[in-house]
Parts: sequence; C-alpha cells; structure tokens
Amino acid sequence: MIPWIRLDAVQLEDGVELKLMRRGAEFSIMLGTNELMNSRLSGSEEALARLAAEKLTGRAAPRMLIGGLGMGFTLRAALAALPADARISVAELVPQVIAWAKDPMAEVFDGCLDDPRVSLHQGDVGELIRTANGDWDAILLDVDNGPDGLTRQGNDALYSAAGLGAAYRALAPGGVFSVWSSAPDAAFTRRLKQASFQVTEMPTRASTKKRGARHMIWLAVKPG
Repeated sequence: MIPWIRLDAVQLEDGVELKLMRRGAEFSIMLGTNELMNSRLSGSEEALARLAAEKLTGRAAPRMLIGGLGMGFTLRAALAALPADARISVAELVPQVIAWAKDPMAEVFDGCLDDPRVSLHQGDVGELIRTANGDWDAILLDVDNGPDGLTRQGNDALYSAAGLGAAYRALAPGGVFSVWSSAPDAAFTRRLKQASFQVTEMPTRASTKKRGARHMIWLAVKPG
C-alpha cells in the first residue's frame, strides 16, 4: 500500500497541529490524529451547498457566505448550483489552508477559486456575520467539526445563542442558514429554533456513493 506523506503542518492557536497528508492522489487534512476531511469523501460537504441552493431557487443575484474553505467541496457544489449572477464569499481563518488550496491541492480545487463569482476572505467568518444586516441570502458553516468543535474554542461562539442571533440578523428574509456537523446535536437544534429559525435536520452520507459515516446538515430558514 502507498504510504501517507506529510506535506505540511501548522500549529493552531490552541496548540494543536493541523496537517496536510497525501497518499497517491488522495489528500487528508488532520488535526493531530483526527481526520477532519478526506478528498475521497465529499458527499455531505457538497450536500451542504446543494440543499441551501435549492432554497434560493428563483432568487435574483443570490449572495452566499461560506465559512470554511476546507478542500473546496462546498464551494464547487455552490458554483454548480447557483446562477451566473450569484456572488459567493468564502471565509477561511487559517492562512495555511488557503495556501494548500493553491498548492499542492490545486488539482482538488480544479480552478474554482478563479471563478469570477468567488471572493476569498482570510479571516473569521463570525466577524463577517456579526457586521452584516440582511446582507446574505445564505450562510453556510463548515467550520471545525460542527457545534461540537475540535480545532478552536473560539469557533464555539458561532453555534451559541448569540452566534445564531447574529446569523439570523445577517440573513435577508427567507434566507437560509446551513450548517455541517460530523454528528447530530439535539441541543443545537433547540438553539436554532429558539433563534426563530424554521429548522430541518438532514442526515447525509459522507461519501457521494451513499456509503460510509452519516453526517448532519441543518437547514435553518429565516421566515419572510
């Protein structure tokens, strides 16, 4: 079997190491010994964008904010599903992840960062959410491991009652807040409802072949 090769690593602010690994044509991003994402398993990340885009059907010039660049699966699916007049902003906190997207994972991203509909923001997606007021038709979060985070304690604020209130204010009426998680979280579902969202839970397979682990996607719509 082809062995894994460590291509690069970065120390995060909480002292944990984020690593980029490669085995043949397969890439893996790992946090210590935990695999956060794998280039073979894109099904649930793609569903995150596809399900949100379906809620925006017929909306002119939709504006989408994606929190977390990862391996670009959510971004590529959004580009495929949204019209030519859409605008997509991607916020990625870790500069090294952006560098990995441009090289050595350029083949995985397949030019999607060059699409004229895309703007890339190196920084905290929470900051973009907190400073918005009805600016977004969709906000997608694929940050950390979901509400029960692994990589950064600061990410927890995105999923708190205050964070959900900020997301609600940042969305236009009828806008959708779509959240990826590695597992269900009943407490998070309750917080979404308490924040006045209309909530649907969508268990989704990690693999595009409908196999493997089940992840959770929340579709939370702002009435209006």
